[in-house]
This record gives sequence, structure tokens and C-alpha cells, in this order.
Amino acid sequence: MNTIRHYHAVGLLEQPARRPNGYKQYGVRELVSLLRVLRLVRLGVPLSQVPEVAGTGSDASEIMRQVDADLGAHVERIQQARSEVAAILRDDAPPDAPPRFADVAARLSESDTAMLHIAGQLYDERAMSGLRKMVELDSDVGSVAREIDRLPASADADTRERLADDLAPILARNLLNHPWIGDPVDHLLRDETVARGVLVEPLSGLYTPAQLDVIARAGETARTRIRALDG
Repeated sequence: MNTIRHYHAVGLLEQPARRPNGYKQYGVRELVSLLRVLRLVRLGVPLSQVPEVAGTGSDASEIMRQVDADLGAHVERIQQARSEVAAILRDDAPPDAPPRFADVAARLSESDTAMLHIAGQLYDERAMSGLRKMVELDSDVGSVAREIDRLPASADADTRERLADDLAPILARNLLNHPWIGDPVDHLLRDETVARGVLVEPLSGLYTPAQLDVIARAGETARTRIRALDG
């Protein structure tokens, strides 16, 4: 009844005549009108466009083409979701693992997992595919990343330098195999300024100054090694 009242309120159904006792008198005509509206709604036609489709307006075909496109996109989203759920079940991965990273989720540190979630909102499919390949190839990065993840804020310079030395070869290999990392502008889904702003805050929020120091040292060492190869 609430649905019918709503359809009356928005003008999709005419108000039927009332009996002497004040109750609305619904007949075959009202039933058929309701069934026609329900048919269109179940097909996915927005309520606001039901009158145009139900009538003889020339826009009906265009509206239905848009409905078809919307349904197609919805089906794709459902199929993608089912595929990702299947991967989570198959690999016994955390349900909140980054999309398409379920089978390698066990190798990721907590901070790296968080950064991949953020990266998925900033980079295109090609870039995310590259990040996935990095995780697949870096069989040794898991232990290094976890050690960095557990690094106390009070870690001394020698410990930071050791971890930076362990991380540098991994970063250098990734920079050589995926040069776009150094200049990802062509793979951004958002404006470069916005993207950099979105990344800076998570870095400072997810990593301690000691961890950021290790990452910075490793990055500089990696770039130095690459420059030496180019020279």
C-alpha cells in the first residue's frame, strides 16, 4: 500500500473514485495502470521517466537505451564483485584485501595494504597491474616490509640504514621495470595536484618519521644505483 500511495503522490497513478464510505474504489483500470508502472520500474526505468516511457513520447526509445546501458554497467559491477569474492574465498584472503590483490595479500604489510587501497583510487588499471606485478616478483619484500612496519619510532640510525639498504635493491628493480613510478602523471585518474595531496597525508598518517626516513633513504639509494647504470 505504501508503494501505491507513493505512486499516487508522484502522479504515476490517478486517484480512483471513492465509495460513499470514503474508501478508494480500485477497479480493473487501476490494476492495469499499476501493473504497467510496476513493469517499467522492474525493468529499471526511473520513476521520473515512467510517464514518458508509458506514453507515446518520442523519447521512450532513448530512455530505454539508457536503461539498457545502466543495466549493463550494473551487471559488470556484479560480475566483478563475484570474481573478487571468489578470489577471496579461493585464497583465504582478508575480505578487505585491495581489489585484485587477494592472492598476494599475505605478503603485504598493514601499511602497504592501506596504501594500495588509496592507490586504487588514484591510478589507472595499467598502473595497478604494474603494482601487482611488483608484489608478485618481490618475494623478499614481504619480510623487509614487515620489519619496516614494526620499526619503532625510536629506531637508531644504524637500524634505519640497514633497512634502507635492504629495501633499496627492491625499489631500484621496480623503478627500472616500471619507469612510470617516477613520473606517474599519465596514469593518474585525478588531477596531479589533487593526487599528490591525497598521497602525502596518508604517508604521514600511516608511517612514523622513522619509517619515512627508511623509505626516503632507500629511494635515494635506488635512484643513485639507477643513475650509475645509466652512466
